[in-house]
Amino acid sequence: MGKPDTRRLDKAIQQTTRMLEAVQNREMWPLNGRERRAVLGAIGSGAYSLHRGNGTDRADRKLDTAWQSAEVRLTSEITALQMERQRVVTEHAQAKAAKKSSGWW
Repeated sequence: MGKPDTRRLDKAIQQTTRMLEAVQNREMWPLNGRERRAVLGAIGSGAYSLHRGNGTDRADRKLDTAWQSAEVRLTSEITALQMERQRVVTEHAQAKAAKKSSGWW
């Protein structure tokens, strides 16, 4: 038996990590539709409040919350992918051990 095939999971982990770094740098491309609408809505309401001469505290909080929710989503995706990869590796090791122990030798 060779190594377990984890290329698909490794690529997904790598891609999601890139997306998390992009969100931490406040880039818009990794956001899903709901998060993108929340960010743009907070920016729009902040601009409107600023234009009316009010403070932008509420819009700033909404914006920070939207970015944090995107970070939490991507972090949980990375964790789930890493757990799945570990499960595949563990199953492969157990199958290999079972095959070795079941031999006549």
